[in-house]
Amino acid sequence: MNLPNTARILATAALTLGLSLGALAAEKVNINSADAATLDRVLLNVGPAKAEAIVAYRKQNGPFRSAEQLAQVEGIGLKTVERNRDLIVVGGAAPAATTARPVAGKAPAPVVAPKKR
Repeated sequence: MNLPNTARILATAALTLGLSLGALAAEKVNINSADAATLDRVLLNVGPAKAEAIVAYRKQNGPFRSAEQLAQVEGIGLKTVERNRDLIVVGGAAPAATTARPVAGKAPAPVVAPKKR
């Protein structure tokens, strides 16, 4: 395809913009660990005040167990939750303690049942 330089530059710019927007749309947010600025940036129809309300609710009530629980936050409704469902990740606020991996070259320690008394 022989395009003039201007057309080639415009086509490249359009492709780059399209790929950038696709990457932004795919960004997800863990509602149990994200700060207010991240919640504001990623979630649709959630501005700074609602993002701060999410963080405050989480601090007061502990981690969210489901995306639907966001609707309990002042100013967040089920429509907002549904609109953001593909962007929301619900994970623990801290990694689980059971994620330790064995050291390379060493067998894991055997699990021993406690003795009955």
